[in-house]
Amino acid sequence: METIKTLLLTGYRSYELGVFQDKDPKIAIIKKAIKNNLLPYVDDGLEWVIVSGNLGVEMWAAETVSELKATYPDLHLGVLFPFEEFGEQWNEGNKEKLLRLKKEADYVESVSHKPYQSPQQLQNHTNFLLQHSDGVLAVFDPEFPGKPKYLLDSATKLAENNEYLIHLITMDDLQNTFYE
Repeated sequence: METIKTLLLTGYRSYELGVFQDKDPKIAIIKKAIKNNLLPYVDDGLEWVIVSGNLGVEMWAAETVSELKATYPDLHLGVLFPFEEFGEQWNEGNKEKLLRLKKEADYVESVSHKPYQSPQQLQNHTNFLLQHSDGVLAVFDPEFPGKPKYLLDSATKLAENNEYLIHLITMDDLQNTFYE
């Protein structure tokens, strides 16, 4: 398999994991699992990690990538929102997280340059992310469906006829990370 240069990172939203506070100990385990699974790709030449800016795994992944950039200066963080004004309806605390994400990112853009209008924007966003990445690393367990399922279904279809990596961090993986 070719070197993965651009990796899409996604996973559950915070509420899907029962995480409602920034001090929840689950976050540290998830970030450690992301780092452990990301490092082999970084060591093998990974240049970009892309997230969509969703609360939960994607925010924690972005924080993890930002921390890794100190050691791996060739690693970059890209944020590709599905539409303009993404997160505008969030509460102040979550808007602050979004602002911090934008500041830490090396590239920030919206796939649709209009505010949310229809589910088609979300489908276009998914297609764009898949076409502009070499694979996806997802904190996702097929036994516990959630929002990431839609993107992963599209990734699975893409992988049927193309070289496209799908790497899942499952609940068992998270539990193993906890005991490391």
